[in-house]
Amino acid sequence: MAQFSPNRYKGKLIVVEGIDGSGKSTQLALLSQWLRSKDVAVAFSEWNSSELVRGTTRRAKKKQMFTPTTFSLIHATDFADRMERYLLPMLKAGAIVCADRYAYTAFARDVARGVSRRWVRNLYRFAMKPSLAFYFRVPLDVALNRILGGRAALKYYEAGMDLGLSSDIEESFRLFQSRILDEYEAMAKEVGFHIIDATQSIEAQQRQMRKIVLQQMGNSLKNGVLHVPQRGEYGPKSTARVL
Repeated sequence: MAQFSPNRYKGKLIVVEGIDGSGKSTQLALLSQWLRSKDVAVAFSEWNSSELVRGTTRRAKKKQMFTPTTFSLIHATDFADRMERYLLPMLKAGAIVCADRYAYTAFARDVARGVSRRWVRNLYRFAMKPSLAFYFRVPLDVALNRILGGRAALKYYEAGMDLGLSSDIEESFRLFQSRILDEYEAMAKEVGFHIIDATQSIEAQQRQMRKIVLQQMGNSLKNGVLHVPQRGEYGPKSTARVL
């Protein structure tokens, strides 16, 4: 596993990972609201959202120009830009950064596309080690039912159509997500994920997350991280597009 840089700042980094349909985004949003209710300064980050490469990524996807390697590199560029322009300043300021996907997403998706496991891990060696990393474990069929039941249409790269797994987009999506799930499971112990059973109720998952946060970061929540009045907080709506 890549040797991430240690976090030497007052702020804390909490990340969530899981295949599409795992429910991780909902849980992170709920956790962010809970932290803000404690007057903690909370910043939000999401995968593939840097303004620096957004236009290039959109055009290349539309024309189906990406190879597995160039797709990996554009996401690494996106990640590096957000790390330097947003994540590090927020952590230095003492905020808790809640990240919806982190470098582990690249470890899973890029390898599922056939990129060298060693190469992609080395690519992200500049990343900072999270304070907490949650993995939302869900059976593939459950996740697929959630996604396919709530989407008008699947997207080309989202479904792994560039890999030639199947001419049927839903079947390709299933096969691609299965590969990603295998990668997450393979790295779970190595990374030290806090594993959440994503088949539980939303309330049960959130209780488990909050319990782990209090156990691991309780003292920091009281005295270490930045506290701000509620009007001055950072939240998903105000920062998601900045990253």
